Amino acid sequence: QVQLVESGGGLVQAGGSLRLSCAASGRTFSTSAMGWFRQAPGKEREFVSAISWNGQNTYYADSVKGRFTISRDNAKNTVYLQMNSLKPEDTAVYYCTADTYHSDHRTGRYAYNYWGQGTQVTVSS
Repeated sequence: QVQLVESGGGLVQAGGSLRLSCAASGRTFSTSAMGWFRQAPGKEREFVSAISWNGQNTYYADSVKGRFTISRDNAKNTVYLQMNSLKPEDTAVYYCTADTYHSDHRTGRYAYNYWGQGTQVTVSS
């Protein structure tokens, strides 16, 4: 069983930065692929970023490439999402996810079997 708890969301002006954190419980964190998804009001949940078990491989949606950076600290069981140059269209609830069956990212939200409760990110124009 894995529990994921996100933090770091909030209200920021366009052009600003936020750093999301996801603290994970469970022994499988260090061997699991981890990811971030987001869901804006009235829209489907979409992929944002993912990272392999050792941090060697990272993946980004085109909409955030060059602005967001994913990282992980296996000693702290934590994954991070550094978000810079934020835009109003980044406003959404951000969810941390874990795929405990695989060590690297696989495409599709159904590849991830554990989800956090989400943290709200609001970017004002």
